[in-house]
Amino acid sequence: MDNKNFPIRPLPKAKPEVGTSVLESIGPHTLEEGCVYVHCRCANRGDDLLVRIWKTTYLVDHHSGAKPQLLHADNITLAPQWLLVPKGATHHFLLVFGGLPKTCTRFDLIEEIPQPGGFEIRNIGRNETDVYHIDIL
Repeated sequence: MDNKNFPIRPLPKAKPEVGTSVLESIGPHTLEEGCVYVHCRCANRGDDLLVRIWKTTYLVDHHSGAKPQLLHADNITLAPQWLLVPKGATHHFLLVFGGLPKTCTRFDLIEEIPQPGGFEIRNIGRNETDVYHIDIL
């Protein structure tokens, strides 16, 4: 999906608030300052919707082409399992990625999958906190 119709919301300056249960489910090797946290919002305005995330979801640095991998997904199922988002409902989930290069100023979130319909959020501006809030739908 191209994000020209899905605006990226302004980011808060504070560190993300992540629940204790989420932190406990993420391995200690993953929880480090170099991680990138992407809070996703999926507002379903149509009929019932099935969503999932693939392990082949990456952040892609515009400058270097570096592709930090997805380390953890919270509140969304991993493929091949589906998650139902009922008609009119909004679903929030968190994706945690490895760190971006220090030289990165812009990047894309790309879900590389062997079928049409993967998530694509393009041209995300880098910020100091590496915490982002995006609208998927």
